[in-house]
Amino acid sequence: MSTPTFYHTSVLLQESVAALAIVPDGVYVDATFGGGGHSRAILAQLGPKGRLLAFDQDEDAWRNQIDDSRFTLIRENFRYLARFLRLEGLAGGVQGILADLGVSSWQFDTAERGFSTRFDGPLDMRMDQRMEKTAADILDTYTEERLHKLFEEAGEIRNSKQLARHIVEGRIAGKIKDTNSLKQRIAPVVKGNPQRYFAQLFQALRIEVNDEFGALKDFLSQSAQCLQPNGRLAVISFHSLEDRLVKTFMKRGVWKDEVNEFGQVTNPSLLTTVAKKPIEAGASELNANPRSRSAKLRIAQKL
Repeated sequence: MSTPTFYHTSVLLQESVAALAIVPDGVYVDATFGGGGHSRAILAQLGPKGRLLAFDQDEDAWRNQIDDSRFTLIRENFRYLARFLRLEGLAGGVQGILADLGVSSWQFDTAERGFSTRFDGPLDMRMDQRMEKTAADILDTYTEERLHKLFEEAGEIRNSKQLARHIVEGRIAGKIKDTNSLKQRIAPVVKGNPQRYFAQLFQALRIEVNDEFGALKDFLSQSAQCLQPNGRLAVISFHSLEDRLVKTFMKRGVWKDEVNEFGQVTNPSLLTTVAKKPIEAGASELNANPRSRSAKLRIAQKL
């Protein structure tokens, strides 16, 4: 069993917390608690009357609970943001919401979780262990067409159709249950750099297991509704697919314009972007934490 020496190094910590423009008596949400780095930095800027709510569906993260009367940890996916804010008596909204969409270092470095291509472990990849479907189940049950679409859209794999066919035809040899078995099974169809190829495949499987795009869309829609006027939304993404969703949504705070018979947009904008370009890690952070190289922080404000 692998034993990581730390849970997670928070990426763009100072920049993302500064993006919230924290007021001491405000109420804030850390939508992806993880190791609690962002939460602790937010609490450090809150006064006695301030409040922070954090979400995390991964029970490994719950062990990082913060002992502070101003802090509440909600052990659920951030796609249920609006529901739990209502339950906490915050239907009127909050001053700021922060989300770090990256997989934690603990998750990557714990072989039993199945997130990393570096270790041999079960093809699990569930962020929430209470869920049933694993990556192994997807490889064993999805149709060739569905696998092809998944690998193409969520993994951006060049030969996604060939890969899907190879996996389906190979089921006669038995279910693929662990990382090494998967690598061996698909070795004949790997194109280009094997390390990059496996990373793209694992990304696609992880996104599907956890419905990451669906959860992100739900969260973003609710975040726009849950912010008070002038409240801030800060989101850190780690690959182009999720960054594109964040960028698109932050332009207006809605997914789709509603147009009347005269061609006029009838649903007003809820958000405006604070900066046109995303904030990225500087040289010192890149040297200290190479995993920050793909991070992009985007910021929006409620109108």
